[in-house]
Amino acid sequence: MKFALHFANVTFPDGADALRLARLAEQYGFEALICPEHVAIPSDYQSEYPYSPTGRLPGGRDINMPDPLIWQAFAAGATTRLRFITGVLVLPQRNPLVLAKEVATLHHMSGGRLSLGIGVGWLAEEFAALGVPFERRGKRADEYIGAMRALWAHEDASYHGEFVEFTGMNCVPRPVGGHVPILVGGHTPFAARRAGRLGDGYFPATGSQVEIWPLVEQAREEAERAGRDPGALEITMGCPEALPGSGADPLEAVARLGEAGVHRVALPLPPFLPDLEASLAQFEQDVIAHLRES
Repeated sequence: MKFALHFANVTFPDGADALRLARLAEQYGFEALICPEHVAIPSDYQSEYPYSPTGRLPGGRDINMPDPLIWQAFAAGATTRLRFITGVLVLPQRNPLVLAKEVATLHHMSGGRLSLGIGVGWLAEEFAALGVPFERRGKRADEYIGAMRALWAHEDASYHGEFVEFTGMNCVPRPVGGHVPILVGGHTPFAARRAGRLGDGYFPATGSQVEIWPLVEQAREEAERAGRDPGALEITMGCPEALPGSGADPLEAVARLGEAGVHRVALPLPPFLPDLEASLAQFEQDVIAHLRES
């Protein structure tokens, strides 16, 4: 089982704190840091945030959320083993060629330590401000995945779709091995099917108001229908029982997820505060070390 700390860029948005977090996470055996994204938050919006009972984004309009790729590039330079995951980047808002270049560069320069977590977004007002249609954003995201993979894997790459069209393009540097793992995030059947059909993994969003396990099964079924190995679909899942102060047995909770085929546990950072180093060290002693020895 692998463990990642979630909301890293939001919890530690400043440079010195970001470097401290990255070094401590690596020191105490965590596999990755996960960083969410929003380009801009409207002062007022009608869209409903799907991962909170209030329907509002925690932190409000002034939430300090550095761009995940820039934050992760900064932190990657202070580490050698720690991985970084966008959780999630709103893919249809991005130009796929520009994003392919940014992601490949970070993957290449970090020695392959980046996974691209993607979603299709929920904040219609943000799409409008960016000049990107909110409608059919799922189809747009599907094409962007195909276009980026073509650029990462091939010289003289071409892609022909409704939203992306190019012929004979080269995007260098390419990622290590010509591939960046793509984890599809989301709490809907559409996201689950996208993960099974196109993703290297599935990250059903923590805090969603829906049952997660049927979506995981749907992702695996879709992978099988697409002629892919459903067991190879990397599942990332939250585990509230494993958090400091939960009162539950974290080893038992994590073991249940492992038996269900979960590969990575995503743990939000705030429960590890205020004494970050002591809390991470305790989790390493109580959970990570035990699993390493078993």
